[in-house]
Amino acid sequence: MHKFKILKTEKGEFRVQFVYNAEVMVWSENYASKASAKNCVESLKKNAPAAPVVDLTKQETGSGYRFEIDEAKNGETFLRFRAANGEIMVRSETYKSKSSAKNCIESIQKRVAEAAVEEAE
Repeated sequence: MHKFKILKTEKGEFRVQFVYNAEVMVWSENYASKASAKNCVESLKKNAPAAPVVDLTKQETGSGYRFEIDEAKNGETFLRFRAANGEIMVRSETYKSKSSAKNCIESIQKRVAEAAVEEAE
């Protein structure tokens, strides 16, 4: 089952993860407040399902809310989701194949809007 987790860090900050079963698909940077982490979740639920996919490895460009496929320093592929202001909201692990990154994006787009949210206390 796909769901969001809002986790509290050792420093008292909050991070968002989108998980499938026990696997973390994407995660956010740390936020100072739980409210900011909740805003991240709501923005993903609203904007990710219809967001375009930009393949930076093919020199494609984009603006607004979007998924980006990029190449890591080790040659593997990863994805990130950018907000309309250009800030990175979440990113993924690296994948050996670009098709795995694309599958992750498709899974997020299909399931993010209805995903449950688990919050840290």
